[in-house]
Amino acid sequence: MFRNWPLRLLGAAGFGALGWRLGGMVSQVSSSKEEFLPWGLALSLSGLPIGALVMPYITTVPLSKGIDRFNQVPTATLMSGTIGLFIGLVFASLLSVPLYSLEGWHGWGIPLMLSFGLGSMGLLLGVQREADVGYVFPRPEAKTAGVVDDIHSGRILVDTSAVIDGRIADLTQTGFVEGTLLVPRFVLDELRHIADSSDPIRRTRGRRGLEVLTKLRENRSVPVEVLDQDLTNGTEVDAMLVKIADSMGASILTTDFNLNRVAELQGIRVLNVNELANALKPVVLPGEELHVSIIQEGKESGQGIAYLDDGTMVVVEGGKKFINSNRDVTVTRVLQTGAGRMIFAQNRQN
Repeated sequence: MFRNWPLRLLGAAGFGALGWRLGGMVSQVSSSKEEFLPWGLALSLSGLPIGALVMPYITTVPLSKGIDRFNQVPTATLMSGTIGLFIGLVFASLLSVPLYSLEGWHGWGIPLMLSFGLGSMGLLLGVQREADVGYVFPRPEAKTAGVVDDIHSGRILVDTSAVIDGRIADLTQTGFVEGTLLVPRFVLDELRHIADSSDPIRRTRGRRGLEVLTKLRENRSVPVEVLDQDLTNGTEVDAMLVKIADSMGASILTTDFNLNRVAELQGIRVLNVNELANALKPVVLPGEELHVSIIQEGKESGQGIAYLDDGTMVVVEGGKKFINSNRDVTVTRVLQTGAGRMIFAQNRQN
C-alpha cells in the first residue's frame, strides 16, 4: 500500500484538483453559480484516495509490463522492425513534399496519414524479414557448425538449485566464470519461500541459498545483477528461466537434471555444476591401486562400498567381510553414469 508513495502522493493531488474542478462544474450546472461547497469539497476528498490507489496502475504497472515485453523481443526483430520503420518514414516524407502546399487540414492531415500508413507498413515488412537481419547480425545464442561459442562472455541466468547448492560461490572465485550472473526476482522469491518453510531441512536450504547470494555480492569476483522479472500467471520457474534465456541469448547455471534436459532440447546452453564436478574428478584407470575404507554392504552378494575423498563410490568385490576396515584394492573397471562415476575394484588382500 505504501510502495511508490511519491507517485501515490502526486496521484492524490492530481485527482483532488480534478475533483475540485468537477465540483465547480456540477455546482454551476445545479445552481448557476460556481461554488466550492458542497460538491467541490466532496469530490476533492473523494479524489484523494482514488488518485493514491489508481496512480501506480495507470503509470508504473503498464510501463513495467511494456518494458518486460520489450525485453523479450529478439534483437534481430527489433533491428529489422526499426529499419523497416525508418525506410517507410523516408518514403512518406518524400511523397509528402508536394502535399504541404495544400490549403487547410489537407496540408498537414494527408502527410500525417501517409507517414502513419507507410511507417506501419515498413515496420510490419521489416519484422517479417527478421531472418535476413539475423544472418547479418546473429543473435548471441545462434550456433553454427564448426564454431564453438564463447560461454564465458555473456550473461548467465542462475537457477534456484545452483544457489542452494552453494558451489557457485567457490566456482566464481576461481576465475573460470566470466560474465554477469543474473538472478531473476522470482528466484529470490522462491528462495525466500523456502527459507520461511516450516520444514527445518527446507528452511536451512533456503537460508543457505540467501547466504550464498550475499557472499557473491560481497566478493564481487563476478558481477551479480537482480533481473526484475516476475512469474506470469501459471508459468513455472523452469519454464520462465528457459523463456528468458532464449529471449536474452543467455546461459543457465543449474544443478537440476530436468531443467538441464529441457533447456538443451530448446537450444539453450546449460552450465551444470554437477557435470563440471564430475569432469574434474581424477581419472582412475583399470589396474590402478587404491587404499579405501569399506563402510557398508553393497547391493550384490559379498560386495562392500567405499568412497573416495571426492565422493566417488567404489564397489569392492568380496569386500563385505572387511566392513569398517581399510583395504588395498585394485581397480577392475570404471563406469560413468548420469549420477557420476562408479569404480569397481577387487580386494588385493585375502
